[in-house]
Amino acid sequence: MPYETIISCADLMTHLHTPGWVIIDCRFDLARPEWGEEEYRKLHIPSAVYANTDTVLSGPKAPALGRHPLPEPNTFLASMSRLGIDSDTQVVVYDASQGSFSSRLWFLLRFYGHTKVAVLDGSFTEWIKQGLQLESGQETNSPKIFTGSPHQEWIVSTNEVEQNLHKADWLMIDARAAERYSGNLETIDPVAGHIPGAVNRFWGLNLTKDGLFLPPETLRTQFSDLTKGFAPARTVVYCGSGVTSTHHLLALAIAGLPQARLYAGSWSKWIRDPNHPIIQKETSW
Repeated sequence: MPYETIISCADLMTHLHTPGWVIIDCRFDLARPEWGEEEYRKLHIPSAVYANTDTVLSGPKAPALGRHPLPEPNTFLASMSRLGIDSDTQVVVYDASQGSFSSRLWFLLRFYGHTKVAVLDGSFTEWIKQGLQLESGQETNSPKIFTGSPHQEWIVSTNEVEQNLHKADWLMIDARAAERYSGNLETIDPVAGHIPGAVNRFWGLNLTKDGLFLPPETLRTQFSDLTKGFAPARTVVYCGSGVTSTHHLLALAIAGLPQARLYAGSWSKWIRDPNHPIIQKETSW
């Protein structure tokens, strides 16, 4: 049975040398983009290969785009092929921050039709905590042929946000920390605040105090209360640049709830246009 949402450290440990499995390290630091690969080379889960959020999980930056635009289709297909993934591959992704970066790759693979992908529950932190096997250096896999077409209907454009901004049947969920949502503190983007009408649910609320995902029934209750009455096609998640908001999409999948859509440009693209309205000093959820 394939793993399609999360996988425990114990289960991954039993599959470290299973043929047809690919493990991908997605550790990343916004302030130091080179940090993740440096740490990967020092220590990583055995057989894991590395994927950088800036260069593999995102496309080239441009003035009109957000900080992490989605990668171009052909480039993404080539990257996944290089990492050794084809239609039969079971993929496991992890980072060092409870899935906040690896969920981006989880989403991207599913976006292209590959559902056999799971995020390591508790991330590399939990793996270290349990004293499990580690390796150093750099790993490579034999290239495979990864194919797929993006589900463009899963993505919300800035134009669509503009058109639906004040409609009562349109729900936007801001996945950033409460202080960034409120505009009280902004250390990453040049403008503080949030998109009008958006409610706030920090992605970290999907986790226990130990950094593991909450039980499916708990997530189901919390998200059902938040999204009640809104059609999945009109429920949108966003964050600073379209990365950590995918954590909510993973949580929805764990909960067995319908998938929301992603505003991939997120706040960092919304604020590129000075005519876009913003809200500050509003209570978070």
